[in-house]
Amino acid sequence: MLLKSKIWEVKLLGELIIVSNRLKFRKTDAEDLDFVLDAENAGENRLFINQWSREKHVSALEDSNVLHMVICDVDNKRVGYNILIGINNPSGELTMQRFVITEKGKGYGREALGLIKKIAFEKLGMHRLQLQVREYNERAKKLYKSEGFVEEGIMRESAFVDGAFKSSIMMSLLEQEY
Repeated sequence: MLLKSKIWEVKLLGELIIVSNRLKFRKTDAEDLDFVLDAENAGENRLFINQWSREKHVSALEDSNVLHMVICDVDNKRVGYNILIGINNPSGELTMQRFVITEKGKGYGREALGLIKKIAFEKLGMHRLQLQVREYNERAKKLYKSEGFVEEGIMRESAFVDGAFKSSIMMSLLEQEY
């Protein structure tokens, strides 16, 4: 019951999920989906994440177990998005399905990841935050490691990218490591 009350706390915040000095997370709405799809398909991102259809994103927006969020700067300009799956998971395991920053080189990725960890462990009361990162995504791996994530293993040839199978690395952060 404690986990559900913490989830309700996030929902009580309405559209706005969490705010820092430079960034704010809000729930994604249908009007954001062009931005989300463009971000996924942008050349600097498309090799690192699986592209979803608009319909799959709409389904995620309607799923009570998914927290689909747009990341905005202080001027309300969208600078990324994030999808967390498992917010109702009774075992306390949360999956970061997507984490895309469109405004690179400004420190938004590190700051946003800090807010994601805060949502996972402080707002949702999760025990574990996990993610998959493509083995060749050095920038993301470096960020995740510097933020305390631990490599758990390789998921061999788990994604089909540009006509070839690519491997991913499973990483996680536990509540006591946060």
